[in-house]
Amino acid sequence: MAEEIDRYYYERTAAEHGFECVCGIDEAGRGPLAGPVFAAAVILPGDYVIEGLNDSKKLSEKKRDLLFDEIKEHAVYAVASASVEEIDEINILNATFLAMRRAFDALSERPQAAFVDGNRLPGLPVPSKAIIKGDSLSASIAAASIMAKVSRDRYMLSLDEQDTRVRHIARAQKDISQKAAGGVVICSAKRKSPVFGARYTRRASCARTAMR
Repeated sequence: MAEEIDRYYYERTAAEHGFECVCGIDEAGRGPLAGPVFAAAVILPGDYVIEGLNDSKKLSEKKRDLLFDEIKEHAVYAVASASVEEIDEINILNATFLAMRRAFDALSERPQAAFVDGNRLPGLPVPSKAIIKGDSLSASIAAASIMAKVSRDRYMLSLDEQDTRVRHIARAQKDISQKAAGGVVICSAKRKSPVFGARYTRRASCARTAMR
């Protein structure tokens, strides 16, 4: 039987060292070929435990939606993004950091410190700690991963309603099973090719899955 992870360890340790107000930060959308990258910052309540927090990719869509609503009700949070144009201009890593800084700056309360998923920091004006696989280890980062992923999922699905050209991308990223049409999909929300530096088409049969 796997040992249960104490996802409040980092938050509790920070409080013991005088950092009672900390935020977790995570992103959604670095992996997909289309759409903006989203980031969220979350300050969890000190007097209420949100059960079931974990890496958003390890949760079912139904569970993510339930936790999304609970986080909105009980936590301080902000969600921000960097556009496809910004990704193309400054690259996906820097665009991710930009979205993270925007989410941090949008918080209604100023945290004393921040935990960030990954191995690099986005450059925040408070003491910060990068935690590899932090969305599985820290409750506040896990909450941020849920807020970022659900927000981006819903945004990508809204594109499906607004622009039929992104239907295959949005559906693939929501893991909706469908047979590939085998045709070429031209998508206005696609990012530039990291190889050729230009927007490109891709066969629907090769559409990349996963809101990672």
